[in-house]
Amino acid sequence: MLTNSNENAATPRALHEGESTAVSANTPPFIPAMGISGGNRQTIIGTLFAGSADFRKTEQHKVRVSDGDAVVLHDDQPKKWKQGDHAVLLLHGLSGCHSSGYMMRIAGKLNQQNVRSFRMDHRGCGTGDGLAQKPYHAGRINDLHRVILSIETLCPGSLISVVGFSLSGNLLLRYLGDVNIKHSSNLLRAVAVCPPVDLGHCVGELDKTRAGRQYDRYFTRKLVSKISGSRQWRDDIPLAQVNEKPRRLYDFDDLYTAPASGFDSADDYYSFASASQHLNNIIVPTTILAAKDDPLVSPVPFQDLTLPSCVTLCMTEHGGHMGYIGRRNEDPDRRWMDWRVIEWLLH
Repeated sequence: MLTNSNENAATPRALHEGESTAVSANTPPFIPAMGISGGNRQTIIGTLFAGSADFRKTEQHKVRVSDGDAVVLHDDQPKKWKQGDHAVLLLHGLSGCHSSGYMMRIAGKLNQQNVRSFRMDHRGCGTGDGLAQKPYHAGRINDLHRVILSIETLCPGSLISVVGFSLSGNLLLRYLGDVNIKHSSNLLRAVAVCPPVDLGHCVGELDKTRAGRQYDRYFTRKLVSKISGSRQWRDDIPLAQVNEKPRRLYDFDDLYTAPASGFDSADDYYSFASASQHLNNIIVPTTILAAKDDPLVSPVPFQDLTLPSCVTLCMTEHGGHMGYIGRRNEDPDRRWMDWRVIEWLLH
């Protein structure tokens, strides 16, 4: 077992604004498809045309986490996969689930490379709906730890990689950087896509642009609607006492996520869950993908990060929030993000 410590951390390096952050000389630059160069367009079109994948057989595994709650793993095993071969865990973002387009596409592409993939439904999401009383959030590192241990049991002898998207990208980084967790020696590498590593800053920035406010209201409305009348609703939390539904993620987290998860406030939750202060402790080879024109996740927190040598930041000019629909190049399709994730996981 490996234990993170400052003694184990590699020599840090600083990445500054404008610095070239290509992962390798072989990584093709992201060039947006004609007509969709803006961050909002990339984000929206990437969602509207999400794509999918066909799997021969998907097996579900229920994993008990804590407080009697459970999450669900969707196990897609290629026909030729054998014990000891590579396994990858995929973690969805806010309001997503195992069937989100990016989860399906990348799992399908991994399976074509004979990689067994596990698409996770966090607490209360997807097929996990009704299996949890407490909500998932960006700091559920113990949930992730238990899931990785479960995959070790399902895949004895296999090296395990993890990909976290958006909010789960932060969760993954926060987990890898936690010095109090004994991380599995089977962890091979990690990829975090568009992670909000400073939650308070990212939520605050949404209020500064019209597009940001629209995203803020959209996700808040979805979250409130999802928990209303569900097993996760509680009459003893502040959200149940207000006359007007929250319209901002900060207010939702302050009225619901924080008190339902044992935090004093949204600021207390953000302070605990944000990965930015823990990145220097990571010892697992990790790649972070972020875009300067991401309308949901501010690129500012990445500018002054000090990262260990095992962590590489790939900051692109364009791409939006997990859009990355590019022009035709040597990739088999236009999903530049998908192929970079595959490349970083397998090579």
